[in-house]
This record gives sequence, structure tokens and C-alpha cells, in this order.
Amino acid sequence: MKKTIYVAGLLGVTLMSGTATAADAPYPSKAVRMIVPFAPGGPTDVIARFVAARLSESFGQQVVIDNRAGAGGNIGMGTAANSTPDGYTLVVVSSSYVVNPGLYAKIPYDPYQSFAPITNMVASPNVYTSHPTVTAKSMQELVKLIQANPKKYSFATPGIGTTPDLAASLLKVVAKLDVTTVPFAGAGPAVTSVIGNQVPLGCTALPPTTPHILGGRLRALAVTSGKRSAALPDVQTMAEAGFSGQESETLQGILAPAGTPKAVIQRLHDEIAKILAQPDTRDKVVGLGFDIVASTPEQFAAQIRNEVAKWSRVVKEANIKVE
Repeated sequence: MKKTIYVAGLLGVTLMSGTATAADAPYPSKAVRMIVPFAPGGPTDVIARFVAARLSESFGQQVVIDNRAGAGGNIGMGTAANSTPDGYTLVVVSSSYVVNPGLYAKIPYDPYQSFAPITNMVASPNVYTSHPTVTAKSMQELVKLIQANPKKYSFATPGIGTTPDLAASLLKVVAKLDVTTVPFAGAGPAVTSVIGNQVPLGCTALPPTTPHILGGRLRALAVTSGKRSAALPDVQTMAEAGFSGQESETLQGILAPAGTPKAVIQRLHDEIAKILAQPDTRDKVVGLGFDIVASTPEQFAAQIRNEVAKWSRVVKEANIKVE
């Protein structure tokens, strides 16, 4: 009887030891899924793939991109919100994360409760572009051209309620332009439509347009940042072009489902911050048109609170509605 009890006790200790070992396995011990709630080719996809590749190297585990485009990012963000909070599902978000709460009557996530912020990795100004066949070569010339040709021109944007879409809508109101905005499912398709001249004008985040501007496939007219971009130093800001109060940028942050262990959140933040601090990485990222932020989880949480309130006011004042 004593022998039986001893064996059972030994087995229990062994099982408990095995469970503890599994629970204490270093993170990550398997592949990590990184959801991008937009089509490939846009700024969120660009920075996600860049960071995922380097995380894969430092983790020794694959970080796999999962594009889930649709509904202004809501589909992918909803998928991430309902994922297991174990650190093996992450989501890279743009400014639609903080715009959508004020834009949609119902969204599949709570911007404050559904996620644990990790970091706002980078931010990028938006840029107005045109197909090279458009005769306007500056923002001032473009506005005059549109005013002289009502209903003829249209702007491609990455989607309803994205900061480029809101920027184009605000310009339309301020400059009294009879122009249409054409929302796409992400910056990649929007940029492609302007390159192909299906839509003659574009307003998108800067990174996906930079190589096409430098390659002569697109003409840059103005950026929406407070100062000129290091990636395109010859391109005027909107304020320099005579249109003040038009500043906007697109954040690129990374989140995990709420309830993800704090140690995992901190590990992810530290690794990403380390990646973004490397000189070769900084040069590459800045050259694409991003500004490095690498905020702490607490700073990113505060930014989310502030920007949800800010963009809700803009959406209401501009009377922007999702149909």
C-alpha cells in the first residue's frame, strides 16, 4: 500500500514538474502570427514585414504575416481581438484603429479594453500624389486645376476614415473642391490605381509611394507633416504650399490581445525597440518615409486615448459617414 502511494506521489510530482516546465517555456517557443488588417503593399504591411523578418531572426522562430483586409481594418482587428492572449497572435494597426471608433456605429473591438498596447513603432506623414500625365506640378496648381474642372478629378485613398482619406476630405471642404474620394482596401491598391492612371490623384501614407515617386511613376505634390520628410526633402509641406491646418500622420503600432502576459508584452517591446534603434534599420525605415517612434506600452496607451477623442471630433465635424 505504501509502495503504491509512493509511486503515485512520485508520478504526481513528475507530472507537475512537466507541467511547470511547459508553462515556463521561453517565449516564443513556436511561430508567431502577425495580423495585418490591410492588403499587401500598404505602409502597415511594409513595416510589419520589415519588423517580422527581424523578429524572426532574433527570436529564432518564424513571425508570419497574415493579411486580413476589409472594412477599414475592422476585420483583421476583430480577428486579433478574439484570439488567444498568449503572445502568439499580434496585430499591426494603422490610424484606422483610433479613427474607426468614431466612424462606425459598431466595431468588433474596444480600443481601450480589447488589446494590450506594445508600441507605436513608427509614424508617417501622408502625401498627395498624381499620375505624371496630370499637368499640375504643385499643390497650388492642382487646386486651381480641380477648381477649373469640377467633377473631373478624384483622389484614391486607402479606405474610408483612414487619415489620408480624412486629409483629402478636409482639403475638399477647405479649398471648396468638387472632387471625389475613391476609397480602396489599403494603400497598396490605392497607389497602384494612381500609377495605372485609373484614378489620377492619390492621398496615401508616404512609405508605399516613396519608391514610385523616386522612380518617376508618381509625382509628389505635398506632404502633410509639420516639416519636410527626409525621404523627399524637395517636396513641400501643405503649410508651405499655402494650406495650413492640414497636418496629419499615420501611426503604425503593434498590439496583442488583452490578457497577454506582461512579461511577453515587455519582451516584444524591448525586441522591437532594439530593432528600430539599429543604425542600418533606422536608415532603411527613415528612407522609406517613416519616422521612428518606438514608444513604451504606457505611452502608446495614452496616445490611443488621445487620438480616439481627436479623430472622433474630426469625423463628426466633417460629417463623414460610412455607407
